[in-house]
This record gives sequence, structure tokens and C-alpha cells, in this order.
Amino acid sequence: MGKILRTNKLTTLSELLIVILGIGGILGAIYFLSPGLRTEVSKKLDGITLDKVEVNNVVNADKIELPTKDISNEVSNKPLVRIAGYAWNAQSGIIVSNGGPKTTKGSLMEKNGVNLEIIRQDWLSELRNMQMKFIEEFDQGAKFPTSDKSAFAVMIMGDGAPFYISSVQKSLDEKYGKDKYHLQVMGAVGMSYGEDKLIGPPSWKSDPQTMKGAVISAVLGDGDWVTTVNYCFANGLKVNPDPATYDADAVNIYPSENDDYIKSAEELIKSQTTGWTVSLKEVSNGKLTGKSVNRKIDGCATWTPGDKLVFDKLSGFVDIVSTKEFNNQMPTVLIGLKEWASQNPEIVSNILKSALTASNQMKNYDDWRVRASEAVTDTYQMESPKYWYDMFKGQQGTKNGLTYNMGGSKVFNYLDAMQYFGLSDGVNRYKSVYNQVGTYLTELNPFGFNENVGKVSAYEDAVNLFYLKNINDIQSTAPEKADYTEQATEVMASGEWRINFNTGSAQISTSSSSELEKIYNLLIQAENTKLTIVGHTDNVGNPDSNIKLSKDRAEAVVDYLRKKGIPLNRFQMIDGKGANEPTADNSTAEGKAKNRRVVITLLK
Repeated sequence: MGKILRTNKLTTLSELLIVILGIGGILGAIYFLSPGLRTEVSKKLDGITLDKVEVNNVVNADKIELPTKDISNEVSNKPLVRIAGYAWNAQSGIIVSNGGPKTTKGSLMEKNGVNLEIIRQDWLSELRNMQMKFIEEFDQGAKFPTSDKSAFAVMIMGDGAPFYISSVQKSLDEKYGKDKYHLQVMGAVGMSYGEDKLIGPPSWKSDPQTMKGAVISAVLGDGDWVTTVNYCFANGLKVNPDPATYDADAVNIYPSENDDYIKSAEELIKSQTTGWTVSLKEVSNGKLTGKSVNRKIDGCATWTPGDKLVFDKLSGFVDIVSTKEFNNQMPTVLIGLKEWASQNPEIVSNILKSALTASNQMKNYDDWRVRASEAVTDTYQMESPKYWYDMFKGQQGTKNGLTYNMGGSKVFNYLDAMQYFGLSDGVNRYKSVYNQVGTYLTELNPFGFNENVGKVSAYEDAVNLFYLKNINDIQSTAPEKADYTEQATEVMASGEWRINFNTGSAQISTSSSSELEKIYNLLIQAENTKLTIVGHTDNVGNPDSNIKLSKDRAEAVVDYLRKKGIPLNRFQMIDGKGANEPTADNSTAEGKAKNRRVVITLLK
């Protein structure tokens, strides 16, 4: 990916960049010459979405004959449907279900009566343009738009859908009138499983607090950015939302050149090997100090082959956290036009049925995985089948005693998709992801999202599961319950949460409901973790009473999460420490407030 594929999983829409650059040019002089002006305050948000349940079901199935590489004649008389997507390995299932970029003889798409073309398009702005072109032709009366520059649907990262759908929806409302056309997530066909990651020095993994003051190169708003932000908030770290400033008390994210993920890796390498620095305006508590600082890039958020590039060129760097830990964060979603899909429900359901069936074959049979790597190579027209096969499984390397990981993808069968959206077990993992990222967009405001887009489209408007539920005659079994019986020992993240309680009691204040919801959302995104929850108080009152109160408050948080569906056996320890482990000075009101906290630790 990256330079090889030039994939932009969640880059900023081109027109937004033009607007923002224009505004930046006007305000630049004022900004740089006016110390003391207010700027964005670094924020410590709630963000923990993890869970032990890993959506990865294997349904025993008889082997289906592999698709050929010959173009199908059987569906050639049917209307052609186009889907555009990045060159991304988590799409292997839908690609092999088609036999390659065009429907082939013996493929599952052919068997289900779909004439499909899958088009590689690595720029988000062009994916948007293809959907806008499709809608334009559809609006002019074409039941099946024929332009090769149009696509009924796109496949992108599901954590990028809040940005993409909300941005395009604004354009659709402006062009055609409010609510005439809508884009919706109609299903998921795969998942990033380690491929997208944060890279940095090993100390960031052993002691995340050492990330304070770091500068990380990343594409703002994309899935790797989400992984980084998730890790920061899970560990109680503040994130500086202004990429032009530097806050020594927060994690600072520097926007990669050209919104290019390979540049994220290259900027880290250049900084570490040549001493290259970036000039940033110093900020403290949201106020410019009037000083500039020159800072090296300390880490990057990227994916394969950006990670391989870093590990090849640098020593002393490892993958800190990835979508293997935040295992439910980044699905491969299909986003299509609601109004067209409602007229052609069988086509949409059969596309999903074909993809989910082929994915289950990949889970059962290695030659299906081999055939998928060939189909992916033909579709993307790059690398070799062996490259895609190896990177699908994920690779591990060691350099100077440090172990690092590269690649890693999963595909969804029908049972996975039903479970991921909560249709089989009641836990809607994607809704948690969607709402969590929506919070990040509005709170951190990457690229002026609030000013240029206005709001995040509601989950209920942006996701339509009818076509998934409409699939008939597909093999499935009930999902297995998660196994939390093993003791977890490795700390993935540990964060302090300011959950308010009524005075002297363990009753959670209504003012903390939104914070608790964010904690739940983050716990769902990383289901492969067990939890410890420890309550703490200030030093006011009887020490023994404080210990009981702190444990009761920890129990209250557990009760809230259990009512939301987090199983009791996921909690490895629930305890209270009273005032015995202060983190601030109890002689001040501010210090007392900091000591009244609940610490949630994620273990794997």
C-alpha cells in the first residue's frame, strides 16, 4: 500500500482542502504574528472500544469449485454494476467471488446472476467523484448508469465512513436538494487485522505516558489516525487538535505531505536519519506563546508497506498498537446509493451473498486463499500473488532484538457480518465504531470538519442492513460465545477516567453518561481484551470508608457496562484503592479532583 498502491483510506476531499488552504492563506499572517491568540486546546477524550469477542467465525462448508479466469458470458446480457475501491487486502473475499476485476466463468457472482466490475481507485476524492457521476446519470433517468467513470458503490474503511458519508451528503443536499439522495453503508466484507498501525519507540508501548510531547506523522482523519487517537485516549493522554502547533503536554499529530501514508513513514525516516524537523508554533493551555519550536518526527501512523519501509530503514522502532488490538475498528464496508439499491435489492444482496460465501471458502480452504491472491493481483495490477497471500496472513520480523509486525487482514463470511452488526448477538460493534469516530471528528475537528461539513450523519441514516438481512440460502451457524477464562497479563492500555458520582456515594452522576458511553464504545472496538477497573478517592474522610467507596464506584462502572452487554467474566479485577495511590497533591482542590478517578486497564 502507500507509495506502491498510493491508497488514501480516509484522505480529505479535494474541495475541502482547497477551501481550507484558502482560509489558511488569509489567516496565516495573523496566526504567525499574533502571540497570545487562542487556538485549539489539547483534548483528553474518552475512547476505549475493545472486547474479547473476535469476529472470526468459520462455518464448515463443502468446497466450491474455484472460479476460472475467463470472463463470463452467462451474465454478459445483464446490466453491468460497478464498485470502486482501494487496493486493500481485506477486499479479497469480494474480489475472488467475482474471479477478478470482471465476473468470470464459474464465479459466485456469476452463479448469483451479478455482472460486476471492481475498479481500483486509490484516491478518496476520485471515489467520491465516481459516485457523484453515478448519481448524476441516475438523476437523469438512467436505471443503470453506463459511464466507466461512475460507480454504484465504493469500498472503504468503515471508520472512514462517518467522514465520507457526511461530507458527500452535504454535497448531495446542495446539488439536488435536501434528502433527495443518500449514501449508506450496506454491509461489510472484511476487516483490517494488524495492517494499520502506530509506529514508535518501544517505550510508548511499555509506558504510554512517554508519548507526551511527541510529534507523530499521520494522515489526519483516516483509520491510522483513529488507531493513534484511540490509543492516546485509552491511556489518558491529551491530543493536540491543531496540526500547526506544538503542545508539550499532549500528543501532537503532524499532517503527512499530500495526505500520503507512505509519506508518514518517509517523514519519520527523514527526521530520524537526517535530523529534519518541522516548525510549529508553541502553545500552552490553548494559547499561543509567541514562540516557534523545531521538532523531529518521533513516530508515524501508517500501514503496509509503510511499516516495512520504517523497519527496513530504522532501528529502535516497533508497532505500538494496530487494528489487531483494536480488532473491530476498521471493517471493509460497502457504501452505495440508497435510492438505486432500493430499486435493485436482489443485486445488492447477491453481491454481499457472493462475497460472504467466497470468504467462508477462504477460511476453510487454502487454495481459495491462493486463488484470491491471484484475483487481487489481477484487479490491482501490482505486486505478485505471493505478496498478497503473505500480507493477508501478516508477517513478523526482528531487527536488533526488537520484533515488529506487518500486514494482516480478515474477510467476513455471513456469520461474521451478522455478528459484527449485532444482528446475531445484539452487540452492534460497527455502531460503536461509527459513533466513536463521529465524536473524534467533532471534538478534534480535523481539517475544519465542523466548519466545512457541519455535522456527522446519524448512524441510523448512514447504515442500512436490509440487504444483509435479505440474503437467503446461505450456510451459517450460531456464533460461539467469547472465552474469557484465560488470565491476561500484558497491558495494552491504561487510562484514568473522570467519572462523576453523587457526593459521598457510588451513584453515577447523569453528567457522566456521555463519558461512560464513550468508554463502552472503545471497549467494543478492541474486543480482544480483558479489563481491570480500580476506583480512587481523594484523602477527605475516613481511610477505610474511602477504600469501600472507591471499590463501590468501580463496581458501579462495571454495572453500567454489564447492562450494556459487556460480560462479567471479561472483568479480571474490580478493586478500590481509596486515597492510597494519589497522582496529584491532595492539599489543593485541583489535586483532589485529579485523585478522584477510575482507572480502566485493558489486558491482552
